[in-house]
Amino acid sequence: MAKDIRVKENKKAERAAKRAKRKQTFSQLRQAFQLQRKRDKKLIPYMVLAFLVPVVLLLLLSLVFGSWIFNLIIGILLGVMAAFWVFSRRLQSGVYDQIEGESGAAAWALSNLRDGAGMKWISQPGVASNTHMDAVHRVVGCPGVVLVGEGSPHRVKQLMGQERKRLSRILGDTPVYEVVVGDAEGQVPVKKLQRHLMRLPRNIKKSEVDALNSRVESITRRTSPQNALPKGPLPRGAKGGQMAGMNRRARRAANRGKK
Repeated sequence: MAKDIRVKENKKAERAAKRAKRKQTFSQLRQAFQLQRKRDKKLIPYMVLAFLVPVVLLLLLSLVFGSWIFNLIIGILLGVMAAFWVFSRRLQSGVYDQIEGESGAAAWALSNLRDGAGMKWISQPGVASNTHMDAVHRVVGCPGVVLVGEGSPHRVKQLMGQERKRLSRILGDTPVYEVVVGDAEGQVPVKKLQRHLMRLPRNIKKSEVDALNSRVESITRRTSPQNALPKGPLPRGAKGGQMAGMNRRARRAANRGKK
């Protein structure tokens, strides 16, 4: 009897947790929609258009094949999916527009890499950085190892060269790619960074990514200068106090280096 009561209580707690999670997700989506709607005047027209297109097309098909009620239901479902897809794409684009050019933008983009389509990614932000807020991030995946730099191209290239030299001790023939984030020739804009990584050749199997990452971490497992790297992209128009705090941290790091 006591066991049955515990089972019922556990199930009740699980249902309550799921309801709370759904409520939180819905609340976050609603907030994101409200924010995006205010800064993106084309969002609602595009979402309405995306919703109406499948509905109208399926209703037109019903004039030929009949079953308009069934087609209407399917059209509404497809329309909702299409509208949500438009919302997610424009939301993502809006986020990239806000963070582009900010310190930590590439790290944010890499942290949002998703596995799928036979791909697996393990990201490590700030494996190398300096007092100028330049940084190198490491991604281990099916292409091999990708070093992503953001900041001054000249200084970033030096940081990536040092990191590549460390990795060459254990990687052997495993490819190491270098990507510099930016808008200049030969660089990759932050909004296209994920797509660029997805298009790299697949040189190792998905099941081998964890083993490769363990090998990489075996020589890089030590305190890295991540304190000089912002924990995420700074919003445009950041408060002077935030920038002053970053400058103080950079000066302290520079003084330690002189000592």
